Amino acid sequence: MEEVNPFDQWNKIKKSTNKKNYPLHFKEREIYYIRIGKNIGYEQNGKGDFFLRPVLILRKFNRFFFIGIPLTSQAKDDIFHYKFSFKENKESYAVLSQIRAFDANRLERKIGKMSNNDFIELKERIKELLKL
Repeated sequence: MEEVNPFDQWNKIKKSTNKKNYPLHFKEREIYYIRIGKNIGYEQNGKGDFFLRPVLILRKFNRFFFIGIPLTSQAKDDIFHYKFSFKENKESYAVLSQIRAFDANRLERKIGKMSNNDFIELKERIKELLKL
């Protein structure tokens, strides 16, 4: 039996995602599972049939477009990761080096929200990291 190439599988999902045309209403600080896809090299990938990954909404530009930060549960203690909790007894890490723009059609479902204090601290860390 021939193995399905994950890039081909993602391409099918991406085509259906592009046709959604009904983005969810979202706000900054919210965390969604989004269809992040199968990516190249060290870029964060999604998991499962729809290539999902939790992403923090960092900056909303309009109802169709935002800047987000992929999250991971793998512990990393360095300048490229910001540790926080949005679910009880579960730590998450914002992968600061993976900040990127997303179309709102990729949004799948809301799973939480970052605290205001963490959000303020996270933005300061990003400024330091990017030397802004």
